[in-house]
Amino acid sequence: QVQLVESGGGLVQAGDSLRLSCAASGGTFRNYVMGWFRQAPGKEREFVASIVWSSGWTSYADSVKGRFTISRDNAKNTVYLQMNSLKPEDTAVYFCAARMLLNQEYAYWGQGTQVTVSS
Repeated sequence: QVQLVESGGGLVQAGDSLRLSCAASGGTFRNYVMGWFRQAPGKEREFVASIVWSSGWTSYADSVKGRFTISRDNAKNTVYLQMNSLKPEDTAVYFCAARMLLNQEYAYWGQGTQVTVSS
């Protein structure tokens, strides 16, 4: 069973940086797409970034393009989200998710980690 555990959230000031980690286990992740999503209070969950584990191909939401970088470490089975130039509107619970390469829906989710950006 695939398990995803996020870490690295916290309280930072606008303009600061933060790196989230997602430790993955229980699967052969070269066949997966890994994603980061976020959900702010009173809002729907939204896509942030994704990476195809085997190729490293990445995709980003327009709101984070140029500020956030998704990457993976094959040896550690870990996906990262480097967040720079953080803004108060980036405040949300961030979730790591995984889906099989040929599937559209993310079937596996982590528990989430809180990121709060103060102005």
